[in-house]
Order: sequence, then structure tokens, then C-alpha cells
Amino acid sequence: MKYIFACLLCLNLFGGYGQTLPTLFETSQARETPDYWEIIRWWKTLDQHSDKVHLRTMGMTDAGQPLHLAVVSQAGDTDFERMRKENKRVILVNNGIHPGEPDGIDASMLLARDIAFGKIRMPDQLVLAIIPVYNIGGCLDRSPDYRVDQNGPEAFGFRGNSQNLDLNRDFIKCDSKEARAFAEIFHLADPDVFLDNHVSNGADYQHIMTLICSQHNKLGGIMGEFMNKDFEPGIYASMKKKGYDLIPYVNAFGDRVDQGWPEFMDGPRYSSGYAALWHSFSFVAETHMLKAYDQRVQATYELMLSFMDFTSGHSKQIKELREATKNQVKSQREFTITWNPDRTRSSERLYKGYESGYRKSEVSGLDRLYYDRTRPYEKTIPFYNHYLPGQKVQKASAYVIPQGWWKVIDLLRLNKVNMMPLDRDTLMEVEVYRIEEYESSSRPFEGHHINTKVRTSISVGKMSFRKGDYLVPLDQVANRFLVEVLEPAAPDSYFTWNFFDAVLGQKEGYSAYAFEDIAAEYLQRHPDLKEKLAERRQSDSTFARSARAQLYYVYEHSPWIEPAFMRYPVYRVNSQ
Repeated sequence: MKYIFACLLCLNLFGGYGQTLPTLFETSQARETPDYWEIIRWWKTLDQHSDKVHLRTMGMTDAGQPLHLAVVSQAGDTDFERMRKENKRVILVNNGIHPGEPDGIDASMLLARDIAFGKIRMPDQLVLAIIPVYNIGGCLDRSPDYRVDQNGPEAFGFRGNSQNLDLNRDFIKCDSKEARAFAEIFHLADPDVFLDNHVSNGADYQHIMTLICSQHNKLGGIMGEFMNKDFEPGIYASMKKKGYDLIPYVNAFGDRVDQGWPEFMDGPRYSSGYAALWHSFSFVAETHMLKAYDQRVQATYELMLSFMDFTSGHSKQIKELREATKNQVKSQREFTITWNPDRTRSSERLYKGYESGYRKSEVSGLDRLYYDRTRPYEKTIPFYNHYLPGQKVQKASAYVIPQGWWKVIDLLRLNKVNMMPLDRDTLMEVEVYRIEEYESSSRPFEGHHINTKVRTSISVGKMSFRKGDYLVPLDQVANRFLVEVLEPAAPDSYFTWNFFDAVLGQKEGYSAYAFEDIAAEYLQRHPDLKEKLAERRQSDSTFARSARAQLYYVYEHSPWIEPAFMRYPVYRVNSQ
């Protein structure tokens, strides 16, 4: 019966246009989603049949196949620089970052075709830039057995890419070629609005679609205010008219969902968090895994239409807000790098759930959670969508990065950061961070043992830099990005992601028996250090019993300790 419904749905929603260029979603009555090769063939065919759609080949991926970008517009635009001059708004849509969540792949095909063949007239001032499938390696790794608890389609791709990376954790560290190609696409398009299509797991509830909006306090300023008061409510109202009751991404688990939850904090490692660093209004759509596939695809289709309608209707305001924010960030003096949820403030949301409870597991014999779909309910719940600033940093005038740290320099270049190599050896007064404390995770996370709980000290001194080292001025649109990746205590900084771990290990040392005499002589010539050593022995009995620790204490407080050890190798120039 559900397949008959799906077929009728396709005929009703997409009319006769499916006969012009049908998709596998339609011909299979919503049971199937296409594999990678079918997806690209279909888009190439649409490109050939319509001057409103142009499929561009972009950067390479870990799978050995390039990313594609479909540019969809009423006028057949292809030149993003010209689009900006012609005052057009760009919506960038990403699909298949997790190929087991293919809703956006199919919905985008249907939407682009309906625009191409005239079922939908796209506003003249709007351009859709669609990545048909982002995680190509995961899409090629196809099985009916992945995502065991998802309700269709019959087979789909794997979450990991060709390196087994979760690409929605890779936008800062760029371990994958996909992330590097995405950065190229993103800076080419400079999207006003960014949407990443996903499928959510977790609690069971009645809602078909949930939505992550880039957290408005973190987005900040006039854009954050517009996101909270206008953009998000506008999308909710639009979807409500179509029969969809949106709810924020259900950031809660177990049987406590009806007590509300905090808004998901989309850090820069995630697609929407990365987009927010570049002053795009960014969102993640999350359909619910237990809803039928036809319902999920239709909801995604309608959500993209809602984004098109809202962006078109607020085109002038969106442009002005982004331009003002880009100008403001160039001179912004202080940046917040950590955020804490504010449990004293919330907004009310209507949550449509199912009663939950516990019963004996037939697997373990112990209590297990279940949801009773025969007992739906509606409840107004608190949604804690306000965050308070945590750690702040004052903006430097510039950073200096020695050329030896070329991996970081390459990532800055990839993100179109303005920087200049020094044209001669130069002595500069700089602020120098020293890593005083940090914790490295005991287990790997996405190929890294990330550093957290970072505490630094700072000193000022003159340092010599070589010709070819890079000066990175902080008077540019990239300021927000630069602070988030180059300040070591930021949660997704390059230090967090291990790019500077080499400074955490000593390279020089000593032979204890030989250094003993040198250290004793040094203490005689430096009675202040000798006194501090004695005080440390008095206050620390473990230290007092360790000859090795005491000898190293002298070494680390002497000129023989290597300067690079624990010295963070990105230096702050502060001429303010």
C-alpha cells in the first residue's frame, strides 16, 4: 500500500515532468536511490536538455572522482563573479556528505528538473548551486545493510569516505581531498545561504523534518539577530503552510526529550559552522530516519523551496546584512572563541512526540527504552537557544607564521586568506604563546588525538623572521576564520587538530652524568634559581625524592632549554 501511495505522491507532487527526465526515486516508486554513476549521468543529461542547468567539474576527491557543481538559474548563469555584480543571491546546497542519508540527493534532482522544465519558475535574482553528491567514496560503497534502523531506501552508501573519514568533521582540518574541493566551491560561490541535507537518528517523534540553524549568538551581530528573529521563524512559517511542523534538531536522547534541549552548537568542524565563519546564513536539514522515504524526500524538496522563497523575498536585506558584517569584521577588536549554553533563557516550541517507557529486552532481559506510536502527544517544551560568551581574545594586528609550517599556510591559501611572504629577514616585536597545559585525547577522533583544555601564557619579545615567512594581516573578511583556526585555545583551531604537535616534544636533551657538574656550576652562578629549587623541594616531597626531576628543573630554567619546546609557532603582531 505504501508503494502505491508513493507512486501517487510522485504524480501529484511532480506532475508530468517525471516523464521528461524521470529519476530512479520515481520509477522505483520511492523504493530506491541512484548510485553515484547514475546520479552523475542524470545530471549530465539534464544539463544537455536545459540551458537553465550547468554541471561543472570541480576538484578531485579521495575516491579518484571529481566533485561536481550544478548551477541552476532562470537565466542560465555560470559566472559567480558576474552573478554578484548583477545582485543575485546564491544558495549553496550540499548533498550526500553521509551517503546513507540520500534524501537531499533525490530531492535536489527533482527540484532542478522542475526548474529546468518550467514546473517551477525560479526568481530571476536567485541562483542554486548544488553539489549532487559530496562523499563520492561513501556513495560508491553501497549496501542494503548500512543504517540498520533507517526506513528506506533499499540500498545506499556508507557514512565514511574513501579514507573512512566523517566528512562532516573535516571542514577545518581538511584531511580529505573532498574538504579541499569544497573550500574551492564555497569561496567561488560565496553563498548567501548554505544548506546541508541530512537524515537524523535518535529519539522517535512525529515530526518529519528537524532543522539546525547556525547558532545565532555565535553567528553574532546583525546576522545573528536576523537569523533568530526573521530567518528561522520565516522558514518555520513557510513549512507550516505546507503541512510540516518543524522542530529544532532534537539534541536530546532517551526518555527526557519532552523536557526540552539545548540548541546544537555547530562548531567550525561542521559544514554549517564552517559556512558561518564566512558570514553565510547556514543550516542543516535533518529528516527523521523512521519516516518513509517518500515523505522524507518530499519534505526536503519543500524545505529547499522554502529557502528559495525566503531568500528571494528578503534578497536586499540578506545582501545588506552580509556586506555590513563583512565590513565590520575587518575592524572588530574582540572575538569569542568558546560558548556556554544559557539555561536561564529559552523559547517555547511545540514538540509532537510519542509516549516512551521501558520494558524487558528480548536480547538482554534488562530494561530497554521504547516508543509507543499508538500514544502520540503534543507538548510545549523549552528550547534553550541562547549561548553565553566564554573565552574571548583580543584581535592582533597580524599573525606571523614561519614558512616551515607549510601545511597550515596551504590551508590558509586554500581558504583565500590574504597573506604576504616577508621580502627580507626581519626583526619584529611579537606576542608569543607558550603552551602551559593541554590534554590530548586517549582515543583517536577522525584520525587525530585532539588537544583540549589548552592553557597558554603570553610574553612579548623581539624575534627574527626569515625571508619567505608569512605575515597574515587581520584587516580582512577572513578575520573570523583566522581567529578560530590560529588561536590555540579555540575548540577547532589548528592546534586542537594537531597541526602544531611537533612543538610539544623536546628535540634536545642531555646526559645526566655530564650535566650534573654543569648544573651545579650554573646554580652557584645563579643563586636565585638555587633558592627556587630549594623552595620546590620543601613544597613537593615527590620532587624532593627525585634526582632526575631536580636536574631537569635546572635544565628547563636555563638557557640550554630549546626555545621551540612548547612555544606556539604562530606569533601575534600587536601595533594597537
